[in-house]
Parts: sequence; structure tokens; C-alpha cells
Amino acid sequence: MSDVILALNAGSTSLKFSLFKLGPDGIDPTALADGEADGLPDCPHLRITAASGGIDTALDAGGYEAVLARVLDWIETHDSSMTLIGAGHRIVHGGSEFTAPVRLNKAITRKLAALNPLAPLHQPHNLVPVRVLGASHPHLPQVACFDTGFHASNAPLTTRYAIPREMHDAGIRRYGFHGLSYEYITSTLPKFLGDNADGRVVVAHLGGGASMCAIHQGRSVASSMGFSAIDGLVMATRSGAIDPGVLLYLMSERSMDEAALSDLLYRRSGLLGVSGISGDMRTLLASPTPEAREAVDLFIYRIGRELGSLVAALGGLDALIFTGGIGEHAASVRAGVCAGAQWLGIRLDEAANQSDGPRISDADSAVPVFVIPTNENLMIARHTLAVLRPQTEGRAKQ
Repeated sequence: MSDVILALNAGSTSLKFSLFKLGPDGIDPTALADGEADGLPDCPHLRITAASGGIDTALDAGGYEAVLARVLDWIETHDSSMTLIGAGHRIVHGGSEFTAPVRLNKAITRKLAALNPLAPLHQPHNLVPVRVLGASHPHLPQVACFDTGFHASNAPLTTRYAIPREMHDAGIRRYGFHGLSYEYITSTLPKFLGDNADGRVVVAHLGGGASMCAIHQGRSVASSMGFSAIDGLVMATRSGAIDPGVLLYLMSERSMDEAALSDLLYRRSGLLGVSGISGDMRTLLASPTPEAREAVDLFIYRIGRELGSLVAALGGLDALIFTGGIGEHAASVRAGVCAGAQWLGIRLDEAANQSDGPRISDADSAVPVFVIPTNENLMIARHTLAVLRPQTEGRAKQ
């Protein structure tokens, strides 16, 4: 029999997942299958890719319930030797209380739902599969893995805003996000950096959501994101850092309420707002319009500004890492960032950059630069296994 873990990453219209097999020694999980359902919640389309045969099918209706029922049915019928022992979920916000992966129950799920206002694009949707699996498979252990958790190592001063103390104590502080991605990248650094893996590293996770993280000795030191996932870099449709005075102005002079501001900052700004065309970097890079070029240039400029801030927080820089959809595949964006970082002694290898690395800096670069694909689902599986390890060890002894 083979124990398997299902890692889930739910969005507003899609559900991405991976299935991992545990080795006989219960060590690092091995990927067996990857899948995605899009078109949620109405008429989802489900794809599962596996070496031994997957599926590609449309579901008439049923939303997350139908998708997860079909996935679990595939697991049970695809290989009778597989036993699903747990499901791990990416949960964007753990707040002040949840800084490490935790086995879910109804009380914890309610606490996580109370954090929905802090990550409205993510948290409510992250929790839907938790509830669906809890109803359909009440005895299946489920584990929450938090994007904020990796940043729990930030120094108290790093997390504070200059607001009244009681507000900070009530949880209004910097949290940081994309922690599962940064944690995975950190786990790979010995392979790429050798003895410098514990050095001063900045990782740029660039995608539809984008952030950067300063890492030293394998721990988060500072992040470009703060209280919410709006802060920091320009993103696909999110504004990134913005003067709070702009919001006060929009409230007083344009009578914008909370709902209107939320829609503006989360859905109508970023690359989409600047270009007026799209929030998709691929579309903008292919567009000849000056508005598209300005959006790309602003994206790169803000990365450069944040890089300087994070290097200051680290007191120097030993490596720069690109990851995420844009970071892994947009060579021209990486080239723009590296051109602006020549003051750090960074020198780009153009041919290596066009080939997406892994090392894209030349031999004379004072700071090595790498492209490392992230794997958040593997981190979810690792965390889930760690939380459930007493259970898996007990099964192994039977």
C-alpha cells in the first residue's frame, strides 16, 4: 500500500492541486500527479496529469464539490494500492495566531474565516475546499499551511507600523506573504549557492501576485508585502504600495466607499490599470502600445526600488533569485531588473537569461543571479506530512 497526500491551492475560479506519494521511510514526498480545475464555480473543466494516465473532462455543474468528488474518485480508482492519508491546503493568511502549519478543525477554520477581510481575494476561496472535504470526508485529516508563516521570523521592529500601540497589539502590523514559495526556494539554495546558501539573499516572487523577500540564514528578514497582499510591488491588478493620502482623497473628493476602494486596489489597478489593456505580463510584452510599455517599466522600476530597500535591511547581498510565473519566464523583465541593479555589481549573461537559467549572471558578476522554479505544492505536502507524521509512523509499524 502507498500512502498519498493531496496538496490543494484554491482560487476564486480555479483549483490547483498535486498528489504526492510517501516513500517507505516516510521522507520527502514524490509527485504522482498534478491537476487543475478552472471555470469554477459554475461549469468547471478538470485536468489531471499523471505518468500512468490522467483525465481531461468537463463537469456539467457542482462547483468545488463536484471537482473534489471527481478528484477523490480518481485517486481511489486509479490505483487501488493508494491510500489518501491527508489533505494540505494553502491558506494565505494565518494572522498573528497561526505561524506554523496546523491540523484543521471547525474552531480553527472559523478563526481563519475571520481573517477574510485581510486577504479578500484569497482567504475565502482557500477555505472552500476545507469545508467541502470536511463535509464529504469528515475523517480525512486536513492541514492548513500559511503563506504568512515563513515571515514569523521577522524582528518585531520590522513588523510595526507607526500607529497607536493598541492597534498594533490588535493585529494591525506587517505580515508578509508568498511564504510557501520563499520557503521552498530557501530549501533549494544549497544546490545553487553551496556554502553561501545561508548568506544574504533576495528572492523576487513575480507573478500575478508579486512580492520580494530578504532572507538570511534561511529565515525571512523582511518582505515587500505588509498587512495585506496589496502592498509592495505593482501586480497584475493590485496597486502595490500607495500613499494612504490618495485613499483619503478618493474618499473625500470622489465619495468612494470601502467597496469601491477595494475594487480599485485589488481588481482595477496594477498592470491592468496602468496599461488599460491587461494585467497579463505576456500580453503587455507583446503589445506595441506606449501604455503597455509604461506598465512594464513601472513594474521593473518598483522591483528595483524594493531591491534597494531589502539589500539595506540585509546589510548587503550575496545572491538574487527570480521565481514565479513572470520571474521564471519573462527574460526581458529579469534583464530590466538586472540592468537597474548594476550598482550592486550584478552583470547579466544575456544568453543564459534568454534560456531561463538557472544561473543568469556572468562570471564577473559580484552577485550571482539565478532563476529557480518554485513549488508551493511540494511545501504543502512536506508540511502536511510533518503534522501527520505520528499517524504515518504508526501506519508503517502495522
